[in-house]
Amino acid sequence: MRILATGGAGYVGSATVRSLISQGHQVTVYDNLSKGHRASVPAEILITGDIADADQLQQTLTEHQIEAVIHFAAFIAVGESTEHPNIYYQNNIANSLTLLEAMRRTGVQKLLFSSTAAVYAPIETGSLTEDSPKAPDSPYAFSKFAIERMIQDFSQAYGLGYTILRYFNACGADPQGRFGENHNPETHLIPLILQVPLGQRQNIGVFGQDYNTPDGTCIRDYVHVDDLADAHVRAIMAIEPGSSHTYNIGTGQGHSVLEVIQAAEQVVGQKIPHQFLPRRPGDTTRLVAQAQKLRKELAWNPKYTDLKDIIATAWQWHKNHPNGYDD
Repeated sequence: MRILATGGAGYVGSATVRSLISQGHQVTVYDNLSKGHRASVPAEILITGDIADADQLQQTLTEHQIEAVIHFAAFIAVGESTEHPNIYYQNNIANSLTLLEAMRRTGVQKLLFSSTAAVYAPIETGSLTEDSPKAPDSPYAFSKFAIERMIQDFSQAYGLGYTILRYFNACGADPQGRFGENHNPETHLIPLILQVPLGQRQNIGVFGQDYNTPDGTCIRDYVHVDDLADAHVRAIMAIEPGSSHTYNIGTGQGHSVLEVIQAAEQVVGQKIPHQFLPRRPGDTTRLVAQAQKLRKELAWNPKYTDLKDIIATAWQWHKNHPNGYDD
């Protein structure tokens, strides 16, 4: 299949691109490199472009005879979205509409969208299904929810076939330590924890210790980036014009912040000091996936089910690339 990956030089995008290429698909990466990294994808498939540019988008879709789009291009930091909602509404919502219009005009009828578990209403116990109540409480979460609605409306009006994948906590790295997580600024827990043994920070901040959990810290569902990539490959192959599917991607296992720190200590072989800080706006008590629908309908099964194995791949990457990608 000829596939366009918007934001395909980012963390999850580049992992998915590598998986698609390994299975024989023709992939074109379209990325403005504001968050992505040139070194994470083959140079010959990268087009430097912004999804705000309707003309370049349409030209790319036409010239490369694109059959399907995987849309990764979005800003993802909850805190930043609260401080600068205008940026998130422009980049995530307005630019996604530009992409949808370009697809409509060029007759591309298959879309796979990278969404988030942040669209769900908070829970204190159990896990979240695809039908759980929605209550996005940050500009970032709302922007993803709005894009989901736009996609659904385009499907009803124009026959667009789509699948929405709601990520839980993406983490881990290429097991060989060649590709991994490199955000600037970094906001994800595991890379921040690993900055301590790398000597890049003195301790790790833990936001809140009074949540309704066994140790008082937030619980999240951590899914390895290669397992995410595998879900994308399975999902894109199953899309047909006019079809509509939504799936959670998670392991179904929840780990608290303190449990993640303890697991990282076992991986790196040293204590990792932590400091308790006030809660952050937008953080919820528990985000754990009920992902049986994805397992049943697309035969997806995560290879990484042990948190220490996931952290070990991240540690290999960060040891090899303490300052991230060279670009």
